[in-house]
Amino acid sequence: MNKSIIIILLITVFDAIGIGLIMPVLPTLLNEFVSENSLATHYGVLLALYATMQVIFAPLLGRLSDKYGRKPILLFSLLGAALDYLLMACSTTLWMLYIGRILAGITGATGAVCASAMSDVTPTKNRTRYFGFLGGAFGIGLIIGPMLGGLLGEISAHTPFIFAALSHSVLLILSLCFFRETQKRETLVTNSTSKHQTASNSVTRFIKKSLYFWLVTYFIIQLIGQIPATIWVLFTQYRFDWNTTSVGMSLAALGVLHIFFQAVVAGKLAQKWGEKTTIMISMSIDMIGCLLLAWISQVWVILPALICLAAGGMGQPALQGYLSKAVDDNAQGKLQGTLVSLTNMTGIIGPLLFAIIYRYSIAYWDGLLWLIGSVLYGVLLISAYLHQKRNNSDLNLALSKHNH
Repeated sequence: MNKSIIIILLITVFDAIGIGLIMPVLPTLLNEFVSENSLATHYGVLLALYATMQVIFAPLLGRLSDKYGRKPILLFSLLGAALDYLLMACSTTLWMLYIGRILAGITGATGAVCASAMSDVTPTKNRTRYFGFLGGAFGIGLIIGPMLGGLLGEISAHTPFIFAALSHSVLLILSLCFFRETQKRETLVTNSTSKHQTASNSVTRFIKKSLYFWLVTYFIIQLIGQIPATIWVLFTQYRFDWNTTSVGMSLAALGVLHIFFQAVVAGKLAQKWGEKTTIMISMSIDMIGCLLLAWISQVWVILPALICLAAGGMGQPALQGYLSKAVDDNAQGKLQGTLVSLTNMTGIIGPLLFAIIYRYSIAYWDGLLWLIGSVLYGVLLISAYLHQKRNNSDLNLALSKHNH
C-alpha cells in the first residue's frame, strides 16, 4: 500500500472523527449563545447549512480537482477544515459558529477528492475493494469521534474543536510533505488545455446516458439510509423501552458490522460476482432488514436486523466502484463530487421528511417507515432488473446491426 493511499485513509478517518467529535458538544457550545427555547432550531440550521454548502460546492471542487489535480484541492479542503474548527474553538459569538459551518461546507471536498484520488491509484478491478476501505475508514472515525468528543467535552465545550483543528493541521502538513499527485499528467494537460468548453461540461453531461439510472439508485439508497439515522433512537425507545446505554451499544454494534462488510466483504463479492450483482445482493439484504424492523416484537431479532442493515451498506462502495469504472479518468472528480452532493442532499431531505412521517404514523404503527424503506428497495430491484434487461437487448440489437 503506497503512501498516498495511507494518507487518503488517514484523512478519511480524521475527517469522520472531526464530524463525530463535534456532535456531542455542539449543543453545549450553542447554549453559550442562545436560549434553551431556540437551541434546537439553531442546531438544526447549523447542520443544514453545512450540508447545503456541500450540495452546492462539492461538485465544483470535484471538477477543479480534475482540472488542477487532487493535491491542491485536498490541501485547500484541509486548510478550510482546520480554520473552521479553530474559528469554532475560539468562538465568542453566534455568528462565528455560522461562519465556521459555512466555511467548512464550502471547502469540505475531502471526501470527493479522497475518493477521486483512490480511483486514480487503484486498478479498475479492485476499486470496489478500496472504496470499501474508504467506507470502513469513515466508519472507524464515526465510532471514535463521538466517544472522544464526549471525553474532551468534559474539559470544555471548546476543547474538541481545538483537537480537531490541531489534527487537521497535522494532516495538512503530512499531505503537503508526503501526498503525491495521483492524477496522471496527461489527464491534467487535457483538462487544462480544453478552452473551448461548452454545455457538455455540465455535471449532468459527463456521465454516459445509461448511468443516470445508477445515479438515481445511489440517491435513493442514500435516502433510505437516512431512515435509521433519523428514527433509530426514537424507534427503539418507543418499541422496546430502551435506555441510552442500550441505544448506544446497538449503534456501536451497527458501526462495527458496517465497517466489516464495507472493508472486508464488499470487495470480495465484487471481485467474484461483479459490482452490479453486489449492488443487487446488498439491496435485497437491506430490504429484509427493513422488513424485520417493521414487524419484530422480540428484542433478539434486532441482531439479525442490524446485520442486514450493515450488509446492505455494501451497495455504496459497489455502486461507487461501478460508476467510477464507467467514467473517464478526467471526470473522476466530477463524479465523486456529484456523489457527495447527492449524499448531502439526502442528509437534508431525509431527516426532515422521515421525522414528519414518523411523528404522524407512530400513533397508528411505528413500523411504517421501515416498510416504506423495504418497498423502495423492492422498486429499485425490479427497476434494476428491467434496466439491465433493456440494456442487454439494446446491446444485442447494436451487435446484430453491426454484423449485417
